[in-house]
Amino acid sequence: MRKMASKQKIELPDLFLTNTGRRLISPQEWEKHRRFLYKIIEIEYGGMPPAPSTIIAEELHTTSITNYGKTRFSSYRIRIDSPRPFYFFMQLFIPEGKGPFPVVLTGDACWKYATDEVITEVIKRGNIFAQFNRVEIVPDIYRTDRNSGLYTVYPDLSFGALSAWAWGYHRCIDVLVKMDCVNPEKIAIVGHSRGGKTTLLAGATDKRVALTCANNSGCGGAGSYFYQGPKSETMADSKKIISYWYGPQLWKFLGKEYALPFDQHFLKALVAPRALLTTEALGDLWANPRGTYQTYMAAREAYRFLGHEERIGIWYRKGGHNHGIKDWKVFLDFMDWQLRGKKVKIKFNENPFPDMQPAFSWSAP
Repeated sequence: MRKMASKQKIELPDLFLTNTGRRLISPQEWEKHRRFLYKIIEIEYGGMPPAPSTIIAEELHTTSITNYGKTRFSSYRIRIDSPRPFYFFMQLFIPEGKGPFPVVLTGDACWKYATDEVITEVIKRGNIFAQFNRVEIVPDIYRTDRNSGLYTVYPDLSFGALSAWAWGYHRCIDVLVKMDCVNPEKIAIVGHSRGGKTTLLAGATDKRVALTCANNSGCGGAGSYFYQGPKSETMADSKKIISYWYGPQLWKFLGKEYALPFDQHFLKALVAPRALLTTEALGDLWANPRGTYQTYMAAREAYRFLGHEERIGIWYRKGGHNHGIKDWKVFLDFMDWQLRGKKVKIKFNENPFPDMQPAFSWSAP
């Protein structure tokens, strides 16, 4: 453990403490409390850009392809009604047969983690595969100006890039839920690394997401600010390298992480009681695999409180920071279980750190 983590006893903030200082009593209070939790977590990301008054999906091209079995491929331009023109693109791979189908949506088209093998696997299981390039929303490059992309649509707001990219997921869902081929009750979102941070935020802020999956998301995602494992990314690292991902208020806590009124179990709890999975790698120390299990245990208390502990899962593999077919298959197994009721062999709650004690003394009321 780092010296920062050993200077004082670690205690993750109590997830059930209300704004009046009392603890929750019943699950009926959760929805109001959930809004309170979001107000706290806004500190980290700078809030969310608003939903547009009008969104237009322009179909650009549709054709039949055989690369992934018999599949219909469609490309759309998604535009919003705003003073400054703004649009981005979404692609759909739709399986043959009678829908409506569940959807797997990723914003990681910029990194091409969804290989032909991955897309084939998604479609083979009877799902639509949908993708967009999140860097079309705002650039993923360090710069001091905000003179491009969605920043120019909402110039008076201070949201970071993660919020903008999560907004992209929401706009894709705006379009998907209106399509006859889509089952709007079975939309799953998935992303890797910074894309995983994005999906956690997107799933936390949109109840239309039935299943959220983040792969190797680390600091600002499924990791922990309070509980740092060896060689894991810290807030200081984030400030130095990718501060534009976050809201400006976060940096008031730089060097004072223990004063944060939240940790990442708050973000995970915002997804509850909808399905949530994080897929992790034991060798990906930068993504803080130990701290990630701490926030899983803490967020699991929210799912237990709501009577749906089975809907939150975590899974670890050997290896490092990547998003390969094994990660995808585990995610799709979890999706089959959660959204289709299929039995699966994988256990989604195994603890790879049996020697590690919970970094919190509270539990669900």
